Amino acid sequence: MTKAVVVLDFGSQYSQLIVRRIRELGVYAELFPYDATETSFAHLDPGAFILSGGPASVFEANAPILPPFLLLANIPILGICYGMQLLAFAYGGEVKPVGHGEYGGTTFHPGVHELFYGLPDAIRVWMSHGDRVESMPSGFRAIGHTDCSPIAAMVDAQDRIYGLQFHPEVEHTSFGREILKNFIFHVANLSVGWTPVRFLESLTEEIRLKVGTQRVLCALSGGVDSTVTAFLLHKAIPEQVTCLFVDTGLLRSGEVQEVEQALGQAGIHVKTIPAAAEFFRGLERVEDPERKREIVGRLFIRIFQREAKKIGHFQFLAQGTIYPDVVESRGKERLRSDKIKTHHNVGGLPDIMPFKLIEPLRYLFKDEVRRLGVLLEVPESILQRQPFPGPGLAVRIVGEITEERVALLQKADAIFREELQGLSDLPSQFFAVLLPVKAVGVAGDKRSYGSVIALRAVSTQDFMTADWTAIPLELLARISRRITNEIRSVTRVVYDITSKPPATIEWE
Repeated sequence: MTKAVVVLDFGSQYSQLIVRRIRELGVYAELFPYDATETSFAHLDPGAFILSGGPASVFEANAPILPPFLLLANIPILGICYGMQLLAFAYGGEVKPVGHGEYGGTTFHPGVHELFYGLPDAIRVWMSHGDRVESMPSGFRAIGHTDCSPIAAMVDAQDRIYGLQFHPEVEHTSFGREILKNFIFHVANLSVGWTPVRFLESLTEEIRLKVGTQRVLCALSGGVDSTVTAFLLHKAIPEQVTCLFVDTGLLRSGEVQEVEQALGQAGIHVKTIPAAAEFFRGLERVEDPERKREIVGRLFIRIFQREAKKIGHFQFLAQGTIYPDVVESRGKERLRSDKIKTHHNVGGLPDIMPFKLIEPLRYLFKDEVRRLGVLLEVPESILQRQPFPGPGLAVRIVGEITEERVALLQKADAIFREELQGLSDLPSQFFAVLLPVKAVGVAGDKRSYGSVIALRAVSTQDFMTADWTAIPLELLARISRRITNEIRSVTRVVYDITSKPPATIEWE
């Protein structure tokens, strides 16, 4: 393997996004905790280090610190946001709190330096910091500024240590990819050597080494991620995998049949368990979304335990967890990033299980999962399906879960998805949400009092940030008419125009 990039995680929500951006350039990158030892990544033969941002301040008593070996490293280092402040602080510079902070988009003026090769005189960048570098360490110089940060980029005298106060890894930063590309190829002089094919080879080998001759029970939720996981396991250990598809009663219309057909045609053994009654009982009168996730996760495990005993002894439980699930749930190895919400397949699992957990897609983003699915020959109809949360419609129904409310939402969601299929450029994700309120309406000259459906559609590259999609008004009007005409108990349809952040993509 050619030299890789080691990204040290200081708790940023965007840490894995840095890894993804580097991989997109054809260079292998891997994420490690900020306090990882040199030996933990020595096998990668690092050619550069990138320090992520993070929620801490260098002034906090228990703030993450700069690993001592970095002070002696003789390879390029790029610090982003908190990573920059940490470098400045460690080398003797001055870091101070900013009175009002700097958050969101701002204009950055790059200096003349190979890190900014090919960039215009001013670019839009994404800031998110409460501290800033007030004065640089001896031997450093500023190579860029914003109106609020005179030292928004810096470099040492040897052109080895770099700092950026903004986040080049997010879509909101213009020319962010070009900055990272310049760092990787012009500063660190690394070579392209990472491809999806190689990644698939390494994943299958990793699964074979981890599982050995033991058996795996693969949890199917009906979404893209768990289906790709099933195909991956089938490729790596075809005779050792059984897929368990739990029909929770919380899936989208027609979903069970679609998944069964796709996996059956690929020769993958699937056992479907009708369990809607159990899930409805478990969720009865539960309104809190975190409790919903916990209940769904525990019911999944309980059913897996019960069914596994019926069909044989399994040592591993495989799940389709992907990185946005992990970072939003603040998985155990990412305790330094702030929790946003728990995903049932990350935070809803009991601490003690009779299975060892295997999550081969844990560090991939949705589009990377889809590219992997293409290599695995997963049917296009499955790969291009809308992302779907593990707890299903339980977290798209705000408030109490009942069979009647689920049936209502299934119909509204099916209409929304059907109508949007005519768009030439589909949103990245779109779905309907049932709200816990009633609204007055008029039907047949009579007053009615019915349910409210919210429609949500977003466009995104990585699902870490997202913008609401401007669906044509004529199409939205037709969707609204169909929902209110075909589902008489719905009296109002609204459209969500909130981006992520400040919102999340899902409502709960």
